[in-house]
Parts: sequence; structure tokens; C-alpha cells
Amino acid sequence: MREHIINFLKGFAIGAANVIPGVSGGTIALITGIFQRLVDSIKSFDLVALRLLFKGKIKEFIQHTDLIFLLVVLFGVGVSIFSFAKLLSYFFVNYPVFIWSYFFGLILASVWFVGRSVQKWSLDVILSFIVGTAIAIAVVLIKPASANSSFWYLFLSGIVAICSMILPGLSGSFVLILMGEYELVLNAVNDFNLSILIPVALGAVIGLLAFSHFLSWIYKKYKNQTIALLTGFILGSLVILWPWKYSYDKYGNIIPTDKFGKLLTEAHVFSYKMYFPSINALFFIALLLMIVGFLTIYFLEKTSNNAEPAGNE
Repeated sequence: MREHIINFLKGFAIGAANVIPGVSGGTIALITGIFQRLVDSIKSFDLVALRLLFKGKIKEFIQHTDLIFLLVVLFGVGVSIFSFAKLLSYFFVNYPVFIWSYFFGLILASVWFVGRSVQKWSLDVILSFIVGTAIAIAVVLIKPASANSSFWYLFLSGIVAICSMILPGLSGSFVLILMGEYELVLNAVNDFNLSILIPVALGAVIGLLAFSHFLSWIYKKYKNQTIALLTGFILGSLVILWPWKYSYDKYGNIIPTDKFGKLLTEAHVFSYKMYFPSINALFFIALLLMIVGFLTIYFLEKTSNNAEPAGNE
């Protein structure tokens, strides 16, 4: 029971992370030690699982897919999205500088705790780290596309978004913004528009099953290089998480904000430009929240019974 509670809390943290564009649920899965197990569980839904299910071998099916673990984690994700995430979204809208500060500290700590699990920093591992950092920064700097409601583009968006969600350092919601589909999909969820949701869901399911196989294979075969690449992804994502930034709409106009960073109009943010803030009371509160974010990861890493030790397969 204790293990289930811990896995539920990890799923809860993953769900909260996926709400905010720029924060990756995969990062939380990696630093809490369930990344490999989660990917393996997802990819185990294969032909073997289907045969076991059709033959009525339910117990073997549950063991083969690690179903109990997966359901507990997904339950935590769901509860987070429909409860805590709403509160988090409120603070994100009204006090974005403080929320970005907390997540900046959280992700900064992730760079250290994930990166230190690399057993040996050889030339190819260092290059993987550099490539991962460059890719993440490039994704942030890409100019967002415009919305496209065609079936195949929505299908592709579903594939790319779900792969980003399980890949540490890359945010699925932020990738949807870059593809121009974030607002379209969000409105479709609110309106339950099946013409939009079905192709996205199909792409997500196919992308998740296919990508989980590749990710599990490369993580096991080239563990040091993969961890270094993912550490680079996480480091590069700090660009979008910097708390102090000007927000721009799709026309390139600065969106006015108050002293807490709250948008004063309902314009949709398409890009950011970072700046360094004035040294005042709000700055020190934000700095304190960065430290709290860093300590959150430290606590999760130290108390995780299922953390993946360096060198474990």
C-alpha cells in the first residue's frame, strides 16, 4: 500500500507539471525514479498482451503490463489535473513570476540530479548533452505555426505532443503552442469537439505506443548518452522557464502585465523575451521560491524508494 501511495504522489506531480507550458512531466518521472518503469509499462501493451487478454489470462496480462503500477500513476495524473492543477493554474494566471520562479528552481535542480546519474562523461556523452541543450533551446525559439484543423495535422500534433510529454525536458503543451494547436485543442476539450479530439487522441495513442518502444530501447542500450541528452533537454528548457520575460502576441506586440507578471489583456502568448528584474522585495520572494523549488526536487530524490540508481538496468 505504501508503494501505491508513493506512486500516486509521483503521478500527481507528473500531472501538475504537464499543465504548465514549458514544464515536462517526463522530467518529474525521471527524477522520481519511475521513468524507465513507466516507459516499459506503456510499451508492454503489445501482441503478447493482446494474446493474454484474449485468452482470458488476466493475472498474466496484469503482470506483463505492470498494470497496477500504471493505473496508480495515471490515477495520480488525473486527480492532479482535475484538482491541484486548477489551483496551480490560478496562481499561474495571477502570479506568473512566482510560479515560474518555483518551476525554475525545480528544473534547475533536475539538471543536477538527472545529470549526476551519468556513470562516465566520455566525448560522445558530452556531445549528447550539448545536442540535447541545443534542441531544447531551438524548440523554444521556433516561431509558432498557425492553427490547422485538418485531420492529418491534428493526428501529427497528437503524436508529437504525447512524445514530448513523456520525454524529459520537453513540454507537450508548449510543443502544441509551437504547432499552433494549443488553443484549438484546449477549446475542443472544453466544448467536447470530437472532430478535433479524435484525430489528436489517435495520434497520441499511436505515438505513445511506438515512441515508448524506441525510448526504452535506447535508454537501456545507450544509458549514459540518453541521460546526457535528456539532461541537455532539461537544461535547455530553462530558457522558457525564466520568471522575468516580456510576453508577445501573435502579431509581435508586447502584452501589458502587472508587477506580478499577470497579463492585463486576454491575448494569447506566442513568444517571450527575457529580461533581468529590479532588485526589490518581489525579486527576493521569487528567489526564495526558486530555492523552495530546488529543495522540492532534493526531497523527492532523497525520499524516492524507487529511484533508479546510477548504472542500474
